[in-house]
Amino acid sequence: MTTTIGFTDTDKSTSAVLEDVIRSMDEEHVTLRQILEKMGESGLLLLCGLLSLPFLVPVSIPGVSTVFGAGIVLIGIAVTFNRLPWLPSKLADRKIERSKLVPVLERGLTILRKVDRYVRPRLLGLTTGGLVNRINGLVLTLAAVLLMMPLSFIPFSNTLPGVAILLLSTGISQRDGGVVLAGHLLVVLTILYFGGLAWVAYAAGSSLTG
Repeated sequence: MTTTIGFTDTDKSTSAVLEDVIRSMDEEHVTLRQILEKMGESGLLLLCGLLSLPFLVPVSIPGVSTVFGAGIVLIGIAVTFNRLPWLPSKLADRKIERSKLVPVLERGLTILRKVDRYVRPRLLGLTTGGLVNRINGLVLTLAAVLLMMPLSFIPFSNTLPGVAILLLSTGISQRDGGVVLAGHLLVVLTILYFGGLAWVAYAAGSSLTG
């Protein structure tokens, strides 16, 4: 079973959206499908940002980038096509106790409110509109693919795309075009960095065989 609800553009911050979701939980149990339907793009981008956090160090844990990167790829594709991602019914419709979930979400809300102090709607041409949304989704997906590259043993190979993902997910959700632009530039820097690594490896191989 799939969820194919389109995202609705909003000028609300992620913290405001999350606060609305918490207030709307008036039943004893809630499902992941219900939460994602209410949060839409903001919820997915928040998850995307959380998945990027383990990579904000020069050398990440081997293997984690593949799993988390795959999750971010799915989110990037969902943003690109303006649809919530496919979810197995067993996962999407599993009931979660409200009494256990709300305190966790409220702690996250406290963090998001602090983030709101530093990001704000600006350069809206980089964050609004169907075409721009698709481009940002594709760049987010590309950053996740770069994160999945089996290069975790090389310094900054996970950090650069990880930071780019965090910037993109934060900028898109907060409608901060300046942060989104920084994310785009960091993706370009990551590609150049990986290209440089490939050139060095090729040059070293040629010198050994020459």
